[in-house]
This record gives sequence, structure tokens and C-alpha cells, in this order.
Amino acid sequence: MQIICARDDLTFGVRTVSYALSVRSSMPILGGIRLHASEEGLQLGATDLERSIQCEIPAKVGEQGAVVCPGQVLAQLSTRLPEHEVTLGETDGKARLQCGEADFELLVHSADEFPELPAPPDSVLCRVARESLIQAIAQSAFAALKASETTRLALTGVDLLIREGTLKLAATNGYRLSVKQIDVLELADGHDGTYLVDAQILNDLQRVLSSLASDEVHIYEDQGYLHFRAGPVLFSTRLVQEQFPDFERVIPKDSEFGLLLPRETLLETLRRVEITAAEESGAVTLKVMPKETAVEISSASKEKGAGKERVRLAKPAEKELEIAFRAEYLIDALRRMNSDQVVLWLSAPDRAGLIEPAGEIAPEDEGFLYVCMPVRLI
Repeated sequence: MQIICARDDLTFGVRTVSYALSVRSSMPILGGIRLHASEEGLQLGATDLERSIQCEIPAKVGEQGAVVCPGQVLAQLSTRLPEHEVTLGETDGKARLQCGEADFELLVHSADEFPELPAPPDSVLCRVARESLIQAIAQSAFAALKASETTRLALTGVDLLIREGTLKLAATNGYRLSVKQIDVLELADGHDGTYLVDAQILNDLQRVLSSLASDEVHIYEDQGYLHFRAGPVLFSTRLVQEQFPDFERVIPKDSEFGLLLPRETLLETLRRVEITAAEESGAVTLKVMPKETAVEISSASKEKGAGKERVRLAKPAEKELEIAFRAEYLIDALRRMNSDQVVLWLSAPDRAGLIEPAGEIAPEDEGFLYVCMPVRLI
């Protein structure tokens, strides 16, 4: 194998596929990046067997072939190379990388030992706008649990529900639910369905998509994998084979009244009042009275003391209610929104609250809603 490419192109390709490098596997080959030179240019690929990323970059190919270089070494090197063309070749079980006056010899693995990377089918499942998908992941995946926090795999995933020309992403940890709906640009006939993807993998997909200039993402499904293609990148992930909870049933449909609040003010107040909340519950209490023009937010703990603050309502409260929520959960949702106002729908101290954007809704917040279970204070 012998190729010449631009330093920035190599850096982009290595950085992109590095999100799929395995760091804890007992298989050293999974810590490598496969470089495959062909007539089309240079294709880089990496996988941890749960996800794989392939990226094509332009290159002058002198000799076709493939080799697997150590991923972490290549990732560190590519960002520190001088501003010159990069020459990369492989002979006698070693890769030689030259860039200006820099000259490195890297140990390699045989490409024959590298796992076969999954490929999408010919027919696309749907097309979505890249920016919309990035925002949808940002406003949903945070609500899931990490794999180290539970044995229920369904709670570590994001449910992608394709139905009636829309794509809905939903995630929950059992105490909160985040849902984001976006429009689908194109949907294959008869391909409504639901697909569960690990939330941490989707976060990596979001980072990869954020570095691309492509307007659209093409989504494919085949044999237990979901594939996302955008520009020169193909991101593939194994589906989580568990049933996601029926989240539509959890969304409150009969909330009795809503508190219309300035989002930024509410967010900053919660961040302050959270400081004196009890460590175990992280609870803050919201209290409103009929015809009052403000909501009182308070917290108290034996170890820290107590605090309270009032946040002005856009319109007076309709009834008396005192309810407590985990401050962290409210903060997580509010800081991922962009609208100036939000509405918190409530009905009773022991029933879930629903947060939605309100007023002049920011385009990024269209289709977003967030359900949060209350905390019971003794």
C-alpha cells in the first residue's frame, strides 16, 4: 500500500473513525484503524464490534492495499504533523508515515485479521436533515442511563420511532422521559418501525455529524444494525435487542394548569437553589398560590442549610400546589432548550410534570417535550 494525501484530510478521517476504537477489548486488533487504499481513494475504518465508522478521504494511490495501524498512536500523530502532504506506505509488516521532515515507522496488524465491517442495504429507510438529527440526539439521549448504572438495557438506549412521516427519539431512566420529534424528508413505503440504539453510541454519532458539512443523513436498517450515512462517513451501530417502554402512555394528557416561566431565569434559579438540596434526593420544592405572580423554589438539608428564591410567572397561577422535583433533572432539560419561555404543566404533588417550550418557540425546540416524576418528601 502506498498513498499521498493532505494532512488535514488524514486528520479528519482519523479523528472521525476514532470514536469507534475499542479501548478495553482483549483483542488488540480492535484498537487499530484499518486503512484501505483503492481506486476511489483512502478508506479508514474502526470498530469495537458494537459500532463501526468508515470514512473516505481523497488520496493519490500509488499502490492499492490495506493495513491496520495502532489507532491511538495514529490519532495523536495526525494532529501534530507539520503542514505538508502525508506519504503513507506499508512494507515488511511496518507502516512508514512521512510528512515534511517528520518520519515515523509504525507497527501494524494484518488487515486480514480485522473484522468485516457491516454494510448498509441498497434501499434507504429514510432521509433526515443533518442539523435536525443532531438536535434530536442532544435533546433525547441525555435522559438515558449509562450501562454501568443498570442491568436493564432498554433504559440505556434511545428509541427511534419512525411513523407517519416523522422520526421520534425517546429516552428514559425510569424517572424522567425526554422526547424529540423531527420531520422525515423521505420514508420508504411500509417502513414504519422502532429501533433501539445505545445512547452513548448516539452521542458519538452526534459528534461525528457535527463535524460534517452534509445537509442530509441517510438511514438504513439491516440484520440488527442501523446505518447512518452522511457525506464521506458511514456510521453503523448494532441495535439493542430489548423492548423499550411504551413511552406514549407516560406523557401526561390531563394536566390541570401550566406555569409559564422565563427559561433562563428558571434555569439559573434552580442551579442556585440546588446547592442547598439534600444529597440523597437533590430535591427542590416548587410552591404556587392562586393568583400569585411568582413561584417559590426552595430546598433544605441538614448538612447544608436552606435556600429559596422566587421566579416571576408570565401569568398568575390558577391554583395552589406544592411539588418537589430532582433539580438535576429539571436543569438537564432546560439547558438543552433555546426558547425564552417554557411551560411546566402540573396537576398534583404525586403526578408527573411536563415541560414544553412556550411563547415564541425557538426552531431548535420544535417537537420537544420532557416528563419528570416528582420526588416524595417525608
